[in-house]
Amino acid sequence: MGVVPNIRMIASHVENTICAIRLPTLYCGLSFCKDIIVNQLKNVRMGGFYKKLKLTTTICLSFALAQNASAQRLSTYNDIGWYNVFGTFNISKHISIIPEFQWRRNNIITDWQQLLARAGVQYHFDKGGTAAILYCFTMSYPIGDYPWGPYPFPEHRITEQVGFTGTTGIFNFSHRLRLEQRWLGQINQKGESGKVESWMYLNRARYQLRTDVAINRKKIEDKTFYVAAFDEILIGFGKNVNQNVFDQNRLGLLAGYRMNKNFRFEAGYLNQIVQQPAPVNGHPVYQYNQGPIVNLYVTK
Repeated sequence: MGVVPNIRMIASHVENTICAIRLPTLYCGLSFCKDIIVNQLKNVRMGGFYKKLKLTTTICLSFALAQNASAQRLSTYNDIGWYNVFGTFNISKHISIIPEFQWRRNNIITDWQQLLARAGVQYHFDKGGTAAILYCFTMSYPIGDYPWGPYPFPEHRITEQVGFTGTTGIFNFSHRLRLEQRWLGQINQKGESGKVESWMYLNRARYQLRTDVAINRKKIEDKTFYVAAFDEILIGFGKNVNQNVFDQNRLGLLAGYRMNKNFRFEAGYLNQIVQQPAPVNGHPVYQYNQGPIVNLYVTK
C-alpha cells in the first residue's frame, strides 16, 4: 500500500522540477502521466512491477514529448531601458565603498520597471580579486500583458560577492558570483491599501561572465574605445522558491569609452528573460524584455 503514495510523491516532484527548469515539451503531459502511473500501479502485482513501470514510463514520456506546453505558461514582450550609475570610492589601498543607482524603465523610458539602489564595502586583493558585502533596496513595478496586480512591491537584499579577472589574448574576462538573501514585500493585490502585509524570504545565486576588448589600443587604458559582452544567470533556491528555480537571464552587448582612470561610459543592447515572482491565474509568466542600457562608472 505504500508504493502508490510514494510514486505519486515522486511524480509530483518530477513534474514541479521540470517546470522549474523550463522544459515545456515535458511539462504539459506530466499531470496526465502522473495519474496514469498512479492508477496503473494500483493494479500491478509486485512480481511484474518493474516491467510494467518501465512500459508505463516509456508511454508517458512519449506522450509528454509530443505535447506543446505553450498554453501552460504566459509570455509578455516589453521594451525596457536601463540607465545606471556605478561608483567606486577608494578609502585605502584595499578597501573601497561601492554605491550604485539603477533607473530601470519600461517603454524605453516613460514608465517604471524597477528602481534599484545598492551600496557596500569591497576588499581588493593584491592579485586582482575582490570580495564585497552589499545592501540593496528595490521597488519592482507590474508591467506587460500579465501583471501580477496593480501595486509595486519592495525588496531588501543582503549580498555576498566575489569577483576576479583574467586576460586571454585580446580578451579581458571578468567573473562575478553573488549570493543573495532576499526579503520580498507581500501585498494583497486585490486590496485597496497597497501596503506590505508580510515579508517572504528567498535565496538566489548569480553568476556573470563579461569580456571586454580594446579597439584603438592594445589594452583598456585612458582614452580607449572598447566593446564588451556579458551574460548573467540568476537561480533561486531554498524552501520558498517553488517553481521559480530559474529567476532570470541577462545578455548585454556594449560599446564603451574610458576617458581616464576616473570616468568610463558605455551603452548598448540588453536582453532580459524574467520569470515573474507570482503566477497569474495559476500560470507562470515569463517576461521577454529588450532595449537600451547605459552605464556610467565613476572611480575616485
